[in-house]
Amino acid sequence: MRLGVLDVGSNTVHLLVVDAHPGARPLPAHSHKAELRLAELLDEHGAIGDAGVDRLVAVVGEALQAAEDKGVEEVLPFATSAVREAPNAEEVLTRVADETGVRLTVLSGEEEAKLTFLAARRWFGWSAGRLLVLDIGGGSLEVAYGIDEEPDKAVSLPLGAGRLTAARLPGDPPDPEDVRALRRHVRAEIARIVGEFSRMGPPDHVVATSKTFKQLARIAGAARSAEGVYVQRGLTRAALEEWVPELSVMTVERRAELPGVSAGRAPQLLAGALVAEAAMDLFGVDELEICPWALREGVILRRLDHLPE
Repeated sequence: MRLGVLDVGSNTVHLLVVDAHPGARPLPAHSHKAELRLAELLDEHGAIGDAGVDRLVAVVGEALQAAEDKGVEEVLPFATSAVREAPNAEEVLTRVADETGVRLTVLSGEEEAKLTFLAARRWFGWSAGRLLVLDIGGGSLEVAYGIDEEPDKAVSLPLGAGRLTAARLPGDPPDPEDVRALRRHVRAEIARIVGEFSRMGPPDHVVATSKTFKQLARIAGAARSAEGVYVQRGLTRAALEEWVPELSVMTVERRAELPGVSAGRAPQLLAGALVAEAAMDLFGVDELEICPWALREGVILRRLDHLPE
């Protein structure tokens, strides 16, 4: 069957269309993206303003039309941290449903971490042993650990690259004091949860998902996306430690010139790098592998698991 997963994230609304059936690898058939930047369209109380809701309604409508055009039988719509944490979330969800017919499922941070972990487990298989999975989104950082398809521990922290950039890095390039303050904040937040994971023993394999990690791996020398999903891509802490000081003094325009970095993602690359570096350091990770699958694939896999044989 042809499924569409509609991901309303902090940065983008992304429709991923796949041909799938139980027991088989979902085959990507079409991808439709629209930049949203909800994390940057919040008012001083964290609510999504009228402009943000108008934009959200419009891009959801466009994605729905794209799904229809591609013959999608079922759309799986969900929203993550920017909607989840907005004080006016119910109002936003109601308006989206009234104007588009799409009823967004709001995933909790823990659900995000669990579904991303499922995707990583299916990609790497049982031979990968105990997995530690890191995912940096626009609004949150997810960390999950386990040996099965359901992680033994899953945590979400409000350390998304878009959120931190909007709230804590106003300059271009940012003020060094702001960078240091953000570094301290990120490390303090992550340090609070490290003990919950370390007592379960070291992982056998550490993997990362999300655009942020993919871009950081690319500027550190990983293969281009055009070389295919089966090319192994990694990121070392040593490389990050070299790049973070360089990124901190670059303008957004200069970051956008780096290999694999889009103009839309360039503003938040530094914040994402600070989170990635802190997570690898505090979890004692010297090197990790980039996983091509993430939350969207996890949502699809969970749906396929519940289809009748």
